[in-house]
Amino acid sequence: MKWATRSGIHVDRAASAWLITTHVDPEATFLYVEDPADVPSDATPFDMVGCALGHHGKDVTFETILRVNDLLDPVLWRLAEIVHQADVEDDLYDAPEAAGLDTIVRALGTNHTDEEVRGLVSTMLDSLYLYLRDDVLGRS
Repeated sequence: MKWATRSGIHVDRAASAWLITTHVDPEATFLYVEDPADVPSDATPFDMVGCALGHHGKDVTFETILRVNDLLDPVLWRLAEIVHQADVEDDLYDAPEAAGLDTIVRALGTNHTDEEVRGLVSTMLDSLYLYLRDDVLGRS
C-alpha cells in the first residue's frame, strides 16, 4: 500500500511511518509531498491537516494510528508518549527521552532525504522499542 505524508519529515511522521511498517502494513511504501492536494488517490495520507490519520484532540499522529488500529501493546504506548512529547512539547507526559529524539531526528534531516531519515529513524525505533520493552514489562 502507498502512504503519503508531508515532506520535511520530522519525529511524528518518521515514527508513524515506522509504526505503519512494523504493525499495520509491512509492505508500505512512502511518498513525501509539499501539498496535501498532491497526494495520489491510491495513497493513504497521514500527518497532514484534515486527514483521518493525523493529530486529533491531544493525540499526535502516532497515537491516532495506535487507536485506529487497536494496537494495545504497552511498549508502543510508552513510545507514543516519547513521540508525542518530542512532537508537540506540551508536557502531557513525563518523557525525558523526547528531547534527545527530537534533536536526533532534526539533525538527521539536515543532510539526509526524507526517505533516508525514515529509514534511519526506523532502525533507531526498532532498538528503542526493545530497550523500552524491558523497562515497561519489568524485565532486567
